[in-house]
Amino acid sequence: MRFINRHPSRSGGLMLLLLPFIMLMAVYFTGSSMRLAVNPDDKLLPSAAQMVDAVKEMAFNEDKRTGEYLLWDDTVSSLRRLGIGLVVSAAIALVAAIATGAFPMASATFSPFITVFSMIPPLAVLPILFIVFGLDELSKVVLIVVGITPMIIRDLHARIREIPTELWVKAQTLGATSWTLVLRLVLPQVLPRLLVAMRLSLGAAWLFLIAAEAIASTDGLGYRIFLMRRYLAMDVILPYVAWITLLAWLADELLRRLTQWSFPWYGGGAR
Repeated sequence: MRFINRHPSRSGGLMLLLLPFIMLMAVYFTGSSMRLAVNPDDKLLPSAAQMVDAVKEMAFNEDKRTGEYLLWDDTVSSLRRLGIGLVVSAAIALVAAIATGAFPMASATFSPFITVFSMIPPLAVLPILFIVFGLDELSKVVLIVVGITPMIIRDLHARIREIPTELWVKAQTLGATSWTLVLRLVLPQVLPRLLVAMRLSLGAAWLFLIAAEAIASTDGLGYRIFLMRRYLAMDVILPYVAWITLLAWLADELLRRLTQWSFPWYGGGAR
């Protein structure tokens, strides 16, 4: 049997899945124990016990200054901003992609603009967003929208362009109006791809969120990481990074399962 056709068993697949994580943890804790053996006060690679104590302090003890449980309050703040940004981006992208993908006049007008706009580095306009929208919640959400909406629009636009010409011709031959074409032909093809595009843009959305929180915020996961950086508190920073990674994975898994449940016929969301 060719190696390219070999597939792991169920138990073997689980072991292969866990292997990179086990190796990463082994390398980290080996390095940590070596550094702490030389210098018990070393802060670069904290031990597991130090990180557990830091998580307990951040998650289960009230902050003496604010009376809040910092980890959970930071999580709620970040997820609220991320959720609003994703929903607004998806709504704008859906409308724009249908307009530019299904209507030639709209495509000729706006497609070049969207292409050029998508080339602007979102972090480069962050100071402009703070000046225009202030330092409150709106500027952080707008950064996410500016950062990921053009990518989603272009992805959905490409999907609409992939619809065979024969389907457009047959539908119009049967008397379909422009509105009917959008509802019965374009929308069913675009909605599952929208969920997939949101999955693909999650990493970028987290990046823009953390950048905005790090620069101008008083709460949030990104804010806390950059605040702890001043004190070299790696025992807090590393668990926060792991927590953000877990939240991102859960969001990706939620969107994947939503795609499978809502559009079981669509193969693009199978993985």
